[in-house]
Amino acid sequence: MKKITVAKVVLNMGVGKSGEPIERAKRALEQISGQKPSPRAAKATQRDWGVHKGEPIGVAVTLRKEPAIALIKRLFTAKGSQIKGSSFDNFGNISFGIREHIDIPGVKYDPNIGIVGLNISISLTRPGFNIRIRSKHKASVGHGHTITADDAKAYLSQTFGIQVV
Repeated sequence: MKKITVAKVVLNMGVGKSGEPIERAKRALEQISGQKPSPRAAKATQRDWGVHKGEPIGVAVTLRKEPAIALIKRLFTAKGSQIKGSSFDNFGNISFGIREHIDIPGVKYDPNIGIVGLNISISLTRPGFNIRIRSKHKASVGHGHTITADDAKAYLSQTFGIQVV
């Protein structure tokens, strides 16, 4: 029951405005992940930035199971197989960014897209974590069963050969 696995990988690009930048971000995420990304709408109106509530200002794609693990290997290669210790939280999540998407192996430069950055969030899980999200009889995960930052660091170093700096 203590075996840690990858629950999901979320790739996110926050563009800040709709139109052509959103389309370029969609093409970039599709090139990286091989899946169709979904737009993310603004939660509130920001008059100073010219953003209206409900307007698409970002795109995201979620990967699970084997495609997620294959993508994680490519993403950590782009980061030089090193990640900062501050990227971990005490709930089994790792978040980091990549400044240029063309650093990811297998991604070619496309002049129609340009060079864009993205944020990556990796969520780790253990058997039994679904009690938090099931529809009936929800419960919290016990203290001894949660994934700590040290557990996540050990899992990534054993599974993917990542060095925590």
